[in-house]
Amino acid sequence: MEFNRRNFLKFVAGGLGGTLLSPLPWKLIDDIAIWTQNWAWVPVPERGKFSYIKTVCTLCPGACGIQVRKVGSRAVKIEGRSEYPVNQGAICPLGMAGLQTLYNEGIRWKAPMKRVGPRGSEKWKEISWDEALDTLTTRIKGLRDKGVPEELAAIDGNQSRSTMALLIKRLLSSIGSPNYLRMPQEEDTHTMVNFLMQGINGPLAFDLENTDFILSFGCGLLDGWGFPGSMLSVWRHWISDEQKKHKTHVVQVDPRASNTASKADIWLAPFPGTEAALALGIAHVIIKEKLYSKEFIENHCFGFYDWFDEKGVEHKGFSGIVLGKYSPANVEIITGIKRRVIIEVARKFASAHAPIALAGRGKGTFPGSLYEFMAVYALNALKGRINTKGGTLITDDVPLAPWAEVEYDSVANNGLTKERLDRAGTSQYPFTRSLIHKFTEAINGNQSSPVDTLLLCSANPVYTIPDNQSFIQALAKIPFIVSLSPFMDETSMMADMILPDHSHLEKMIDIVRPTGIQYPLYALSQPVVKPLYSTRHSGDVIISLAKRIGGSVAGSFQWANFEEAVKERVSGLYDAGKSKVSWEDITKNGYWYTPSHSFGEWTDIFKTPSRKFEFFSTEIELALKAYSKGLRPVGAYALEGKSFDDTLLDLGIRSKGDEVYMPHYEELKSSGDKNQYPLLFLPIEFINLASGWIGSPPFLNKTLFDHQLTKDDLFVEVNPKTASQYRLAEGSRAILQSSKGELSVRIHLFDGAMPGVIFVPFGLGHTAYDKYLKGKGVNPNEIIDPIEDPLSGQPVWWNTRVKVIKA
Repeated sequence: MEFNRRNFLKFVAGGLGGTLLSPLPWKLIDDIAIWTQNWAWVPVPERGKFSYIKTVCTLCPGACGIQVRKVGSRAVKIEGRSEYPVNQGAICPLGMAGLQTLYNEGIRWKAPMKRVGPRGSEKWKEISWDEALDTLTTRIKGLRDKGVPEELAAIDGNQSRSTMALLIKRLLSSIGSPNYLRMPQEEDTHTMVNFLMQGINGPLAFDLENTDFILSFGCGLLDGWGFPGSMLSVWRHWISDEQKKHKTHVVQVDPRASNTASKADIWLAPFPGTEAALALGIAHVIIKEKLYSKEFIENHCFGFYDWFDEKGVEHKGFSGIVLGKYSPANVEIITGIKRRVIIEVARKFASAHAPIALAGRGKGTFPGSLYEFMAVYALNALKGRINTKGGTLITDDVPLAPWAEVEYDSVANNGLTKERLDRAGTSQYPFTRSLIHKFTEAINGNQSSPVDTLLLCSANPVYTIPDNQSFIQALAKIPFIVSLSPFMDETSMMADMILPDHSHLEKMIDIVRPTGIQYPLYALSQPVVKPLYSTRHSGDVIISLAKRIGGSVAGSFQWANFEEAVKERVSGLYDAGKSKVSWEDITKNGYWYTPSHSFGEWTDIFKTPSRKFEFFSTEIELALKAYSKGLRPVGAYALEGKSFDDTLLDLGIRSKGDEVYMPHYEELKSSGDKNQYPLLFLPIEFINLASGWIGSPPFLNKTLFDHQLTKDDLFVEVNPKTASQYRLAEGSRAILQSSKGELSVRIHLFDGAMPGVIFVPFGLGHTAYDKYLKGKGVNPNEIIDPIEDPLSGQPVWWNTRVKVIKA
């Protein structure tokens, strides 16, 4: 389906001009001033000296540099740091409103708490830190004494390479539990693609500052994707740099007229879930017209041409499969994008000086489809845009010093031989590091929970994961739940004990290689204010807990506190750059990085079995054949008598032959019968609405328009043609039903919404926090019915089907 962007922009420009000439902005300012006077916790600065503290925002993994203004001991304003390399002064709305997560006493735990009523009753008793830690220590030691340390599990939302994440994982390993789980995110899929096609264990990096053509498959570049502060800064650079020889053009692939799509040079709206086919249709044109980089393809790629293996068996190459299956005419049928448009975009991408193709969705909050991301990344390889200026980069790791190896006793060694409950990393899901929905299934599928004690760290899965009702059901079966959240969020409200963390402005925390950043960077935040309440740094809590457990567990935690653990890692940076740095330098600046890069290096950079970029992934071939032959443990799967194609179907792969090991289009089944649920249900994300584990600061609700949120009513976006089929008008009340449940919403008619799709904002519908968040709108996760992505097993949440009933 193709939308007329010119007419759309005329409409938007007219509306924007009318808005600026109307009293609306000034009314909004007045409303906020009056509204906030009613809050008991509104910051009222004391008289005192002005001061400024430079630190790093850790509300998301973007690691933007911020400067906090203080009056006396009170923080009063947050703004971006112009000298900081990531965001260069830019800052997103959530980062600007970060003071509300610090000072809003209605959302914060003020001391350790023990539940004294039924779960969810919100009846708590304050306890001492010693009692809290002793209680948890006794619980964990009891599991080890019984020889079942694997019954301890943790769900962690900290950045995967951060010191906090490593400490939590280290604790579980030293105790003897393999059940360390991470919250799902888009970086998981990028990391798998990097490993399967380039042999690199780590996130992808993008040199967006030097590109002149961006082909974005769903990435909300202006909607909070990746590293929001940096993206805002880069976009400003694209449109204001008059010295650039090549103007930066943006093509946005998105079924909805998002902020990014409306400001792109070309907007393509394929049917949701067909993005891989569109990428391969573009690849078809590039290959057919020989617009690819011959040098890179012939000297540094494997699997592009037909080839013979060591047994003399012929294999089909990527080029042959793409030319045979993904012509623009065929792709038009699949995606709805006109063949002439596919050809036009392919030629523009191929003729650009420094093009780059990106894969993602919205803010990057959730993982994507593995084969789709591979298909998009293959476009970069076709043009030789790997490790080149303005392309995707293979960067060095941040040279942090390693810790000593974990000490394991016999109890830990025995526990670590047990299979993970989520089966991530097994032969069924060999490339996936964590699968919370499989963890949920493992608990709900047993009469009694295989998990006795669950730790929750910087995570709110009750609110943030698709099909959250199944997760709530699993939580109800777990005997003991401990939350280390600083906030009274949905998940901590279901806990048995709270060990409250500091807020982000009260503690030191690090972020290592923020997702997508084009150079090795280490970011370190500093406390801006002293802790307001009787809270403790979660890192200190983990270290203290390990020492109380004793034995080899205590021996694995040689530090007195979190800062010492960070210092030991950071010592590896002192002599790593062009000039020596010290701990004082890094804490003062808040970062360490090496901005230089060796562009154009293709020899010896790929770590795949072929030592080349792989269109044909050898790792996928090895893993699938091992799985089929049962060479590794396969749990409950009985493979005897199954053909290889049957085995692929078990994994959701419907393709056959060599295509299985290469980027290709897999048609994903929608959850729910199309006749019963005729409409697609797509969650969307806004840059001014937090959709992660931290709730939106109340100020951000005032940035929403009345057609997005009015009082407690959430509006969903529906194309007028679709709305007319159901006799829905602007503001109509409606019920959205899926196989998982229903939501009560109101209708906003939007020409930029694809017909047949209902778009629902993420970030509202909280059932916890305070009155400024609780009950405002609805949470799409309550009715999302995810399906498993082929091969990766990650939950695909954009194929849920619903029906709409006029209320």
